[in-house]
Amino acid sequence: MDWRVRGLCLSEDPDLFFPIGSINSGPATLQVDEAKSVCRHCPVTRQCLAWAVEMGPVEGIWGGTTEGERRAMPRRTVREQAVKSAA
Repeated sequence: MDWRVRGLCLSEDPDLFFPIGSINSGPATLQVDEAKSVCRHCPVTRQCLAWAVEMGPVEGIWGGTTEGERRAMPRRTVREQAVKSAA
């Protein structure tokens, strides 16, 4: 089964995971926090994060991270974590 069908985000408004505006201030900050809260309880967060890192620059909140946070992560580390959680 594909990990994406088990994501908690499927029951949420997709716009929640794609904040508009600066994610460092204003309403977008609250939206990012709310999206990350969903991710914290999701059973496929690691797979989602690994996918987003592997795909490269991808907009929105994936695996509980923003695009900027993902850019700062080494790809290898994220892939290794995803493999460990799938085992």
